[in-house]
Amino acid sequence: MLNIEQITTVAVNALEDIKGDDIRVIDTQKQSPLFSKLVICTGSSNRQVKSLANNVIQEFKNNGIDIVGVEGEAGGEWVLVDCGDVVVHVMLPQVRAYYDLESLWNGQRPE
Repeated sequence: MLNIEQITTVAVNALEDIKGDDIRVIDTQKQSPLFSKLVICTGSSNRQVKSLANNVIQEFKNNGIDIVGVEGEAGGEWVLVDCGDVVVHVMLPQVRAYYDLESLWNGQRPE
């Protein structure tokens, strides 16, 4: 069984394989008991967002990582892949800018 760091690495590598942009990992262990890491990535189009998320799903399956749920696949603007300890968000640039998850989870306010 993989630990949280190894699961995070699998997710990041899967995103890098499909050329995901601006991949960020946020440690959320102190903010939430629900999950330990957020991985956030930008895709340039709906098609790339779906491909990025699908690659994460496939790599999780290849590595025996259980997937709790997947949301947003139909639209492709924001796809969430939840494996419990690690939650992966793949978003279009405008969606990522609007929701600004980095500031929310890092506790920073936009300037």
